[in-house]
Amino acid sequence: MSKNKKMNYNVTLWILVGLILGILVGLVMPQWLETPISVVASIYMSALRMMIYPLVFCSLIMGIVGIGNIAKTGKIGLHALLWYIGTTALASGLGLILPKILHLGEGAQIVSTGAEIEAASFSGLLDTITTLIPSNPLVSFVEGNMLQVLAFAVIMGLACLSLKEKAQPVVDLVQSVNDISIWVVGKVMLCTPVGVFCCIASVMHANSTDTMLQVAQVMIALYVTFAVYAAVVYGGIVKFVGKMSPLKFFKGIAPAALNAFGTCSSSATIPLSMKCATENLEIPEEISSLTLPLGATINMDAVSILMSFMITFFASACGVPLTTGTMLTVLACNVLLSIGTPGVPGGAIAAFAALAPIAGLPVSTIMGVYIVVNTLADMGATCVNVMGDLACTTVLKHTLRKITGK
Repeated sequence: MSKNKKMNYNVTLWILVGLILGILVGLVMPQWLETPISVVASIYMSALRMMIYPLVFCSLIMGIVGIGNIAKTGKIGLHALLWYIGTTALASGLGLILPKILHLGEGAQIVSTGAEIEAASFSGLLDTITTLIPSNPLVSFVEGNMLQVLAFAVIMGLACLSLKEKAQPVVDLVQSVNDISIWVVGKVMLCTPVGVFCCIASVMHANSTDTMLQVAQVMIALYVTFAVYAAVVYGGIVKFVGKMSPLKFFKGIAPAALNAFGTCSSSATIPLSMKCATENLEIPEEISSLTLPLGATINMDAVSILMSFMITFFASACGVPLTTGTMLTVLACNVLLSIGTPGVPGGAIAAFAALAPIAGLPVSTIMGVYIVVNTLADMGATCVNVMGDLACTTVLKHTLRKITGK
């Protein structure tokens, strides 16, 4: 096992230990211990939020530039891009609708475990479109207007793609800032076991048993949704479009799926995914060498389900109305943020912290609970994301066989 994989396994193990200890301590925590634990939890969440905007901004630009380069290689990149965006939008929509049908979050009352942060308000779809382009991008960063930051990143990414060599110095700078941001977030994530311990202890101490039971229901619903989504969507498309037996497909990708479940990292699973695609599914390397790295970057189906689920749950628990316009905006931003979500353990935490204010949710009030849910759901979400990468690769083997000649 490589050094990175060992580290990911160890972090995952310690996160689970921190989660269990946090639950036990939170149930019996004396009053004098509440303040120091809350302080540590607040520092941890502040450290996560610190790199949100540079990470999302730079990752989105690099994602657009990278997608453009891949698309130039032909239909493989274009078809993969359409697949990933389409399935991410489908997953995000499912995550917004299903919790409403199941009435998740009703009766739950989320109590803040840190300082309040002013949440971004949503006044309407037309107003959002009107103010989407920032007149001053720096103000958008300072005020935390994620919609405008995303729009500015898309504009910059397309400009860099169009200018090619002329924009290379900017692309190199953005790549460097992106690498720095990922490094900082990676180091912060090493503190996740302690952060999770403090967050769950504070959450358990501050919130009622009924609320925690609601969170448990969300977890059950999430994993059932993950399983059904993988079996129905991926299995169905592989069978009817990819012309491959779903049993052969799921059996062939099992090593990569299990590795993703254990490491919580789609990026770290790429080598094993390529091996499964080539040896078990007999997919040409011309396809897998493009679709799998691209998928690890932008295919976040299960993460989109997770974030949409929690947006709906928290909106219900906090009494924040989700209008049709808000849901459409969340869906669109979820797809965009999936391009900028790093395929590393805990990458969705930073993305959710960026998405929540767009829906008008109080970030500091809900992040403690979200970190707990993300920790438990991250393994299943990463596993499903990797399945989606390999499903796309399998489908393209059949639909693009004329290109590869195989």
